[in-house]
Amino acid sequence: MREITFLEAIREAMTQEMERDSRVFLIGEDIGEYGGAFQVSYGMLEKFGHERILDTPITELGLTGAAVGAALIGMRPIAEIMFMDFTTLASEQLVNQAAKLRFMFGGQSSVPMVLRTPAGSGTGAAEHHSQSFENWFVHVPGLKVVMPTTPYDVKGLLISSIRDNNPVVFIEHKLLYKTKGEVPEEMYEIPLGKADIKREGKDLTIIATGIMVQKSLAAAEELIKEGIDIEVLDPRTLRPLDTESIVKSVKKTGKVLIVHEAVKTGGFGGELAGVIAESEAFGYLEAPIIRLAGREVPIPYNRDLEKAAVPQIEDIVEKARELATLKV
Repeated sequence: MREITFLEAIREAMTQEMERDSRVFLIGEDIGEYGGAFQVSYGMLEKFGHERILDTPITELGLTGAAVGAALIGMRPIAEIMFMDFTTLASEQLVNQAAKLRFMFGGQSSVPMVLRTPAGSGTGAAEHHSQSFENWFVHVPGLKVVMPTTPYDVKGLLISSIRDNNPVVFIEHKLLYKTKGEVPEEMYEIPLGKADIKREGKDLTIIATGIMVQKSLAAAEELIKEGIDIEVLDPRTLRPLDTESIVKSVKKTGKVLIVHEAVKTGGFGGELAGVIAESEAFGYLEAPIIRLAGREVPIPYNRDLEKAAVPQIEDIVEKARELATLKV
């Protein structure tokens, strides 16, 4: 099978869906002639024209509101927010309108829109362009939150998100854009709410999101040299969450390390820990649930400090080794 990048898989998913369904269009800042801040939509303007590739003024609130309105009248917009940090400006329309309108109208209408946004650190973009706000949106009933980590997953999950009748926040870690993987040319869907075991193991489960999935896989390859066999589970969809797969994995290994880039306080790791503690997996735990997350600081501009602010492979190796060898 051919290999393409994470970025190319996103572009292909959007292109194929726009070819299939005339209701699908792309709206955002600099997505047309410029091709998007990370060139994700490069070349799509020439293919679909200005009526379906809509460049907007610098107004995240305005473009998100336009997407909500379009979705209400039957269109299927894909709204791109240039950096996840700027979803703070779009939140009124996303959180107070898109997430609630189906409930407010008693199910008589829906808001089938996708809000795509790049998140995370690692590019030297400093405090205002490097944040991870996924759990802000997980907290909101009515929103679905998707966080893919491979080219194969991102295409299938984006197609499913575009076809979903609910508003979806689709989070793309910037460092994943250039990663490559096998992706079929034909269209396919990956169901929302289904986790994936990225690596089978028996000694410890690592549940990771975003770029931390790749770092956890690298850590697992280091630890197997020491005889520590790590299972890596990627939720892929944070809301709805595949609790069944999580419980099954934790019951199997008896130990769990949760790794994410966002800060620990209020982060998704707390939700995962709660799910595990309230499930039958709790009785199988052989050690405390451990969270490894970003430091409680804004993301620094200095590259060394930026790296120190979020978990790295060596941090995961150290914490996983400590947990796997812990005797309680």
